[in-house]
Amino acid sequence: MWVRSEYAGELAVLLTWLSTFIPWNVSYASDPSGAAVLFVRFPLVQLRYVFGISLARGVAVSDPLSAIAFQRGNPIVAAYEVWAVGAALFVAALVVSLVYYRREAWAESWPVDPVRLLGALLLGTGLVFAGATYLLLSRGFSSLPLPLGVVFLCLFGGLLLTVDRTA
Repeated sequence: MWVRSEYAGELAVLLTWLSTFIPWNVSYASDPSGAAVLFVRFPLVQLRYVFGISLARGVAVSDPLSAIAFQRGNPIVAAYEVWAVGAALFVAALVVSLVYYRREAWAESWPVDPVRLLGALLLGTGLVFAGATYLLLSRGFSSLPLPLGVVFLCLFGGLLLTVDRTA
């Protein structure tokens, strides 16, 4: 593997933190009346921008739970519920990465390799977000969601699961 084993821990922490800033889903929806909305969904927050309204009033930021409440009664609420599960997995990855960063020697003594644990959590998050994307598509969301972060999360997770830690 191209990652030297002595840097695997740093890479795992870095990839986890980097994943916070990569949107797992970007969607643009419009209707025949001309109304248009841009959704940018990060692992822990969603930005919703309604075009044609001032920036101060047109932008809404929500976490998965408040987004679920906003979508209650719509068929796509299931996608938001799955997003909440993925967000919980991602929070677990963030907690593990913070502990690993602050107390590396202790984390290295765990019965499970923290690099592989972070890889599994990132891959799991990516797969759950892929499921949420599928639900957006299959439940009548009026645009094509682009699963940018899903690809990165799965790649990062797969990379961390395959890092050679024997050296």
